Amino acid sequence: KGESQKKRASQKKSKQELAILNNKERKELLTKISQQFGVPPHTLANLNPLLASKRGRIYLSTPALGKTNLKELRISSIGLYIATKNKDGTLRLSIEGSQLIGPHATKNIVELSSKEWDSWLRGEDIEHKHPPGYVIITHGNDYGGCGKANGTLIKNFVPKQRRIHGAPFSSPSTQSPVS
Repeated sequence: KGESQKKRASQKKSKQELAILNNKERKELLTKISQQFGVPPHTLANLNPLLASKRGRIYLSTPALGKTNLKELRISSIGLYIATKNKDGTLRLSIEGSQLIGPHATKNIVELSSKEWDSWLRGEDIEHKHPPGYVIITHGNDYGGCGKANGTLIKNFVPKQRRIHGAPFSSPSTQSPVS
């Protein structure tokens, strides 16, 4: 194959096809969020439009997107990535997804100590007893994404490029006021 043919083949493979969820798909997704994290359904009404990739990634975009014909555009990414729908039907929230959903969630929330929070932001798994499943990670008023509990450990999904490196971190919500 010529160089340009290889480049086009590579672009086709990496092309992420996104589709706006129809009302039925949107309702199913919002019901799943409500069931998994105890979020009252009426608080999710503004999450519109929602898009899904073939790999199960869920994005939130602006309402003006509904007037755009996506099939005529070559789009690699659009909107705010908020979650991944796994093959088993569970949802894993992104950091931004946990910030949107977390304040309204009433279950599957794990509050970390300052030491655990520092470890979490560094990408480390946390020893913490919680029933198996995905949990929203919090520390004070901060939301740190989603982890997967197995009963004794919470697996960290903070992407490598977003992890904290260096000296211990303390979030603004835990710092003492300056006198």
